[in-house]
Amino acid sequence: MKELKEYLEVARLTAVKAGNYLLEGLNQKKKVDFKGQVDLVTVYDRKSEEMIYEELSRAFPDHSFLAEEAISKDNESDYCWVVDPLDGTTNFAHGLPIFCVSIALSFRKEVVVGVVYDPTRKEMFVASKAGGAYLNDHPIRVSETAELDKSLLATGFPYDVRTSPNNNLNHFSHFAVRAQAVRRCGSAALDLCYVACGRFDGFWEMKLKPWDLAAGALIVKEAGGRTTDFYGREFDLSSPDIVASNGLIHQSMLEIIRLGLVK
Repeated sequence: MKELKEYLEVARLTAVKAGNYLLEGLNQKKKVDFKGQVDLVTVYDRKSEEMIYEELSRAFPDHSFLAEEAISKDNESDYCWVVDPLDGTTNFAHGLPIFCVSIALSFRKEVVVGVVYDPTRKEMFVASKAGGAYLNDHPIRVSETAELDKSLLATGFPYDVRTSPNNNLNHFSHFAVRAQAVRRCGSAALDLCYVACGRFDGFWEMKLKPWDLAAGALIVKEAGGRTTDFYGREFDLSSPDIVASNGLIHQSMLEIIRLGLVK
């Protein structure tokens, strides 16, 4: 679709602008606020969100907007931008260069455009519905690993990990002894992109929000992968948890997750 190319290009340029701003602040002293015990937010999150909102609203004033920190605009449009202005805030706040900007566009609640930009590596992951997935303009595909015990997986932990028994530690322990290895990088959007390009074979996480997953889930799908919730139902923006994989190990991942589901 001609319109998707236009939306994708604006999202790419916007992600680069916000990402470069974040990169400038990576090694600066930061004032950190807490939304919860371990849920951080910085002035950079908020400023990045404002920059993205201004760019997208200027280009598409009729579209709705949903972002992590503060800005939400409901124009009763079929189109809604779903934005994480800084995915990996804890890493960023500590000067760890693993974070990104995630921008997605949904049409009638279906994601049709996804952009994830990692400014530290200058890596731009993009996808559009039925248009394939790309890393810096090169097509990407999921891995061909077919066995869980030979798979490299990724995950993350929810912000209530200290207080809730439903905190992913049980799933982590089950996967740790069944997969080749498990990594915890601190950015769900990048984890999904790494599944899409074959760096990871699978990823799971719980208690996430639409802005954490929207762009990355589309990129996985367009790269030939599979995304569901923990029960194997097709992933959509209302899903609070996700299993993403190359498709070949997906059922095995679901079976391991089933072992640890809190009744």
